[in-house]
Amino acid sequence: MKTKRCPLLLVTSWLCVSLSPLALADYPEKPITLIVPWAAGGGTDATARIIASSLEQQLGQTINVVNRTGGSGVVGHTAIANARPDGYTLGLATVEVAMMHWQGLTDLTYEDFTPVAQVNFDSASLSISEDSPFSDVADLLEQVRTQPAGTFNASGTGLGGIWHVALNGLLMEQGIEAGKITWIPSQGSAPAMTELASGSVDLVASSLPEARSMIEAGEISSLGVMTPQRLDGFPDIPTLSEQIDSDFTMGAWRGIVGPPDMPEAVVATLEEALKHVYDSETYQSFMARQGYGIQWRDAEDFRQLMADDDAQFGEIMGEMGLRQ
Repeated sequence: MKTKRCPLLLVTSWLCVSLSPLALADYPEKPITLIVPWAAGGGTDATARIIASSLEQQLGQTINVVNRTGGSGVVGHTAIANARPDGYTLGLATVEVAMMHWQGLTDLTYEDFTPVAQVNFDSASLSISEDSPFSDVADLLEQVRTQPAGTFNASGTGLGGIWHVALNGLLMEQGIEAGKITWIPSQGSAPAMTELASGSVDLVASSLPEARSMIEAGEISSLGVMTPQRLDGFPDIPTLSEQIDSDFTMGAWRGIVGPPDMPEAVVATLEEALKHVYDSETYQSFMARQGYGIQWRDAEDFRQLMADDDAQFGEIMGEMGLRQ
């Protein structure tokens, strides 16, 4: 008598073989795409490429950097969030993840990504021209507090950009209404610095690396930086807490993320490899030469940062009248 084979048993066996968990695979087994939501040649692109080069050595696979620009970061971040969660498409996300949706630019939030690790943080700073009426941060805030709204203006990025939000966050923290300093939108810190040096604006909020060349040329100076300790690359520039009663900090961060629901084993592999990259002399010296700030947070801590920033930016942008 011939024994019949059970179709259900065959299907079950096939599923067990073909749908083995990714955690059991030798990840990565093929090249990885790293999406950059900003244009080639910028700071985010440069950071992504040094990470990709070092990460290739750690993982033994090619890392292809792809720039997906447009929509003030929306296009690239959307491409990251919509990728397959298999670990073969990652992205270098930026602080705009915690800002874009408050402005109505996208529905994406930090919850639409799997955080892997934060690798950079550039604190906000306040720069003035050499003939500025402000002597220090305390003097700046006192003059803004006592003068009518619109007496002073500032620039450094587009409307609702990180430096715009940082400046108004400081004002709010000091009991000054958001928007009391008129914001002049710009296409970035470089043109804003030119306007500052010429006397067209009173103040520029930006990262210190963006102000470095004009500070070194003696065309502008920095009143202070929004960070707990002075930065190694700018030891002569004081923090806010050294000048006023404030522990307010804010800045722009970059970190490696993937689409939602990435397997924990893949995240762990990437996190470990990225920590080696972050600690390497190659990465540390590159960031130091560029003047970029360094900050490490693992996947769990990075997720908490994203959540905290999301809530903080929502509150500040609401007071600024930018929350949609």
